[in-house]
Amino acid sequence: MNYLGIEREKLEKTVNSLNVLLANYNVYYQNLRGCHWNIKGKNFFQMHEVFENLYNDARVKIDDLAERVLTLRAVPWSTMSKYLKEIELKETTSPEKMSDWEMVGKILEDHKVLIQNCRDVIENAGKVGDEGTTDLIGGFLGGLEKDSWMLDSWHTRIKEQEMAKV
Repeated sequence: MNYLGIEREKLEKTVNSLNVLLANYNVYYQNLRGCHWNIKGKNFFQMHEVFENLYNDARVKIDDLAERVLTLRAVPWSTMSKYLKEIELKETTSPEKMSDWEMVGKILEDHKVLIQNCRDVIENAGKVGDEGTTDLIGGFLGGLEKDSWMLDSWHTRIKEQEMAKV
């Protein structure tokens, strides 16, 4: 039964872009965990909580993405090997060596990729009238943009404080 009213073949680009977003979100999630586990310094309590909030949000979004792919009668990618093969963002390899400022900079880099992924999904879904996907990912996009603004404000403030010391 085609309960969505959209031909499966027309959804191929949307499903692929959803799976790319899913892969990137899974690696982003793990990057956040690495930052959460390895944060040190004077901003420990603040950033420990920020990273935890972000990874909890990412965990929910990962499930939503996989379920949207299933709703479109497709198969979500579900292995790390596939994710690592398909991702566009970079895995954080040594978070224990990063400062809090570097961690936030890395997360902002991840956000840039995720934001573009969201825009790609919205574009592909819009071309075939898949408003359900457009609505879901539009919410993701708005949240990422707001989180990016807040992280960038913190990142800029810390940099300005460091420059003032010089």
